Amino acid sequence: MRATRINHVSISASDLEKSTRFYEGVFSMERIPTPTFDTPVQWLRVGDMQLHLFQDDNPAPARHHLGITIDDFDAAYQAVKAYASDTWGWQLVELPSRQVQLYFRDPSNNLIELNWPDADTLDRSRYPELRRIADHIPQKADSREAVLYLYAGG
Repeated sequence: MRATRINHVSISASDLEKSTRFYEGVFSMERIPTPTFDTPVQWLRVGDMQLHLFQDDNPAPARHHLGITIDDFDAAYQAVKAYASDTWGWQLVELPSRQVQLYFRDPSNNLIELNWPDADTLDRSRYPELRRIADHIPQKADSREAVLYLYAGG
């Protein structure tokens, strides 16, 4: 037996409705039918996968995160920039493989990582926060081989 794919990811939401509206509004995720559990839950469609939000007042783990591939970097950047605050913060990183990660926190303080396949397709003048990780953290010899996308086309 082997795992064939991830079906869904489940994260906490201190305000379930606010978090649901955030994922609908910023990422165009779609509410889908959700079973009734003993804790309020909302399932959302993300392509052919799902994000499950569950009501929980406990703090979100600091480094656990959700990686999301986007289809329009500039639109995502603008939406996140309008949403993000000093409290939630954000960071824009270019990996040695030239792939890009935009980190920020959602309304429940979950760490979100937006992924883009190729920094060379971006106009760097539009993203002044974009920093090459190799410029400030020494990389191993094979770091350029570490990729976010294990399939062709990003």
